[in-house]
Parts: sequence; structure tokens; C-alpha cells
Amino acid sequence: MSKGTVLVVGSNATRIEVQGGGTGATGQYLNETVVPAMAFLDAGYDVVLATPDGTKPHIDEVSDSPKHFGGDETAYKRARAFFNDHPSMNQVRTLRSVIDEGPEKYVAVFVPGGQAPVVDLMQNPELGKILRHFHDRKKPTAFLCHGPAASVSAMSNATQFRAAMIAGDKAKASELAKGWPYAGYKMTVFDASEEKMIEDEILHAKLYFYMPDALRAAGANVSNGPDFEPYVIEDREVITGQNPRSDKPIAAKLIEVLRRVPVTA
Repeated sequence: MSKGTVLVVGSNATRIEVQGGGTGATGQYLNETVVPAMAFLDAGYDVVLATPDGTKPHIDEVSDSPKHFGGDETAYKRARAFFNDHPSMNQVRTLRSVIDEGPEKYVAVFVPGGQAPVVDLMQNPELGKILRHFHDRKKPTAFLCHGPAASVSAMSNATQFRAAMIAGDKAKASELAKGWPYAGYKMTVFDASEEKMIEDEILHAKLYFYMPDALRAAGANVSNGPDFEPYVIEDREVITGQNPRSDKPIAAKLIEVLRRVPVTA
């Protein structure tokens, strides 16, 4: 018998804006999506994947490698097969259907990273509604790597906030963020120093803003561990992980929280 259902929220973005005009290729990280999902299933929970348009997330090619599985080819192939074939990764819902059918049926929500969530989830009003539902009921809510940027969707001016960050106007962004449910929360997110490596070696371009700056402008209390080392923070109902290597620790923390926190609709 299932212990409950975890909602995994994926992104449909495939490109991200870069300075100077144009876009760079992006997507969702394979390990960040499937390692926690498999852990939730192994712990006795069901998993439902939902995205804005109801199609599978695009996997960032950079993440589609054994490198993100500790160099373990077997672990990578298992993860790839899980994403390709497991029903939970293929029976994708829309965020709208999650709202229409009732988010109360889920015991937790988890948003993995890759840069993609910064494009669509960060300003998605349907995700914002789901997150406010979880926040109001103090139900476990977890974000990994760039995933914490999606928490911005819970503010009433998310699209304008993102535009202000792109314009470099942090003061305006902070003004637009007033009333954000997660103001004052301790969080971590993909650090600027980690992002610079991605810009230099993968994107070959600069992003318009870094994730810690965005969350601080929104009102979060952001801290980071060493670059590309596991780092997870829990504050009230929210769990955040810094980077791809935080995939197993954030899954373990969310499962621990679900076991010790009574969840009500």
C-alpha cells in the first residue's frame, strides 16, 4: 500500500536567455529528476510527474552522462531506462490538472533543477498556486539546484519580478516580491561561482542573473556550501539542495520529513 503520492514538477523549457541577445540550450538534469523519484518509489511513495504543458521535460544533454552518477555507468543506464520507460515518467500531467483535481491528494512537492525551471516554472502561475497550497498547509516542499528559483512563482508578481532581475533592477524586484510566502526562509540554490563555470565551459555566454541574487531579492536567507559538493537546508516545510550532487541527500531529507511530519490535506 502506497504511503502517499509525491508530486514532481518538471520544466518544459529548452532554451534560456543569455546576455547580448539570443538563447542557450538548456533543460532539466537527468540525475536531479530521476534519482529522487526512484528514491521516493523505493521508500513506498507513488510519484506523479507534472509539467506546464503536460509533456515530458527536456533533459539537458550535459546531464545525460555517467559523470552525474559518480561515473557509474550502471547507475546511469538504470536512470536513463527509468526516465525512458517507467510509467511515472511517462504518464505526465499538466499543472492545471493537478489544481483541477486537487493538490491535497499529494503529500509533498519536489522541483528538480537544471536551468530550465528558471525559464518557465519561475513565472508559472499554476505552480504558484500549487506552492501556496503547500505553504499554507505546511506540507513538505523541496527544490533542487536551480529548482529553488521556481519558488518565485508563489509571488503575485512573478513575471514582473523575473523581468526586473533580467533588467538588473534588484530594487524593483525586491519591491515586486513583497508578500512572497517564503520571505525569511533559509534556502540554498545553485551558487554564482558554480554558474560561472557553466557559463564559461558549457553555455559560452553569460546569464542575466544568478540564482542566489534572485532569491535574496525575493527575501530568502540564502547560504551555500562548497562548489559542487552536496549541501541541503531544511527550514520549516521547505527543503532546498544546492547542486546536482545534492540529489541523494535532498531525497533522503524529504523522505525523512515525510516519515516524521504528519501530513494533512
